[in-house]
Amino acid sequence: MDLPLNRNEPRVMHIDMNSCFATAEQQANPLLRGKPVAVAAYTTGNGCVVAPSVEAKRYGIRVGMNVREARFLCRDIIVLPPDPPKYRDIHLKFSRLFREYSPDVFPKSIDEAVLDFTSMPLQNKSLEDVGSQIKKRIKKEIGDWITVSVGISTNRFLSKLAASLKKPDGLETVTWQNLENVYRQVTLVDLCGINTRYQARLNAHGIFTPLDFLKSPRDLLVKQVFRSIVGHYWYLRLRGWEIDAVEFGRKSFGQSYALGQFTSDKKELARLLMKLTEKMGRRLRRHGYTASGIHVSVIYTDYTHWHQGATFSTEMYTTGELFKKVMLVFNRRPNQAKKVAKLAVSCFGLAEKKFVQEELFRTEKTRQRDATDAADKINDRFGEFVITPALMLGMDKLVLDRIAFGGVKELEDLYTNSITT
Repeated sequence: MDLPLNRNEPRVMHIDMNSCFATAEQQANPLLRGKPVAVAAYTTGNGCVVAPSVEAKRYGIRVGMNVREARFLCRDIIVLPPDPPKYRDIHLKFSRLFREYSPDVFPKSIDEAVLDFTSMPLQNKSLEDVGSQIKKRIKKEIGDWITVSVGISTNRFLSKLAASLKKPDGLETVTWQNLENVYRQVTLVDLCGINTRYQARLNAHGIFTPLDFLKSPRDLLVKQVFRSIVGHYWYLRLRGWEIDAVEFGRKSFGQSYALGQFTSDKKELARLLMKLTEKMGRRLRRHGYTASGIHVSVIYTDYTHWHQGATFSTEMYTTGELFKKVMLVFNRRPNQAKKVAKLAVSCFGLAEKKFVQEELFRTEKTRQRDATDAADKINDRFGEFVITPALMLGMDKLVLDRIAFGGVKELEDLYTNSITT
C-alpha cells in the first residue's frame, strides 16, 4: 500500500549560516564587506578554498578549488587563513540563542543546526514567525553582516532542502501542499544524500528528477534501485516522514593534519604525530574514556595512501601511552622514504575510565595518569599546550587549529565545555 505524504504541522527547523567562515571574517573586519573573500586552508597556490564569500561565489569560486584557480577566476580575491576561535565563538553564540527557543538543538556542522519544536508550544506564533525572529536577533546580537537561511518542514531532510531554496538569507517552508512544486524546482543532486553515483543508479531505473523519485514505488526503490532497506528510508524521507533523527554514540576520537611542507623525515613526522596524539588524548580524557585501539592513516604526495589499525590488550589514557602505540602502528608502513602530505590518528575501543581507589603504594602508571589529569586542568584554565610533552617544544606553528565542517561531536564538546566552565 502506498504511504501518503506527511500532513502533520511542520515542526522541524534547519538553520544554515551563509558562507560561514568568509562571512565571519567580513563581520570582524568591515573593510572586507562587499568584497570577494575566500578562507583557505593555506593561502599559497595549492591551498584548498574552504569558504568563499557570497561575492566570491559570483565569480564561480567554489569550495574545494585551490587558491591558484580562485585567483584565475578573480584576481582581486582576498585570501585569508582560517581563524578557528572566531568561528567557534559565533557557533557558541548561535547555540545559546537557539536553545532559548527549543531544548532540542542538534548541530549538524559548524554552520548548520536543526531545531526540533515537536515538544514546544509556540504560544500563538507560527514557526515562520519564530524563524524570522531568530534571523533578526542574529543580526542584532551576533553580527549585522551575518545572514542565515531557514528551512521549515516535517522532517530534517525537507527542512534542509527548504533552507537551500532561497540562499542567501532565505526563509522557506515545505509542506505536503507545496512538496511536489518544490521537487520541480530542484535536481536529484540538490537532495542531501544523493551524489552523482546515486544519481546514475536512479537514472538507470528511469528516475531523472526528484518528482520521479517521489512517485517511484517502494518496491522499485528497495528491490532494484538501492537493493536494501536504504530504499525504504528514501521512500519515507521524500514524503516528509522523519527517519534521520538518530544521534549515534561516540565510537572514536581522531585528529588529522595536512602538512604545509611535505616531508619524509622520521623525527619531524614523530613530532607531528605527538601533537596530533596530544590533541586526540585531551578529547579522550575530557570525556572520561580510555581506548584500546589505535588507527593511523597516511596520504603521500603521489596521492597513494596507507592506513592500519591495531587493538591492544592494555587500555590507553595518557598521551604517552597513546603515542607509544601510535608510533608502533606508524612504523609498520612499508615505504618509509616517501614524502607525507597528510597524517591522521584516531583511537577506538572506548571504555569509561574506571574510578580507582586511592592506593597505599601508588604505581608509576597511576602517577602518570594523575600528572596527565593535572596538566589537562592547567591547559583548560590557561590555554591549549601551556604544558606540553618535550617532543612538542617549538611546535606552536605546526598542526594548526582547524575546524571540520562536519565535526559534529567536536561542536557538541565545545558547547558542553562552555556551559560547565
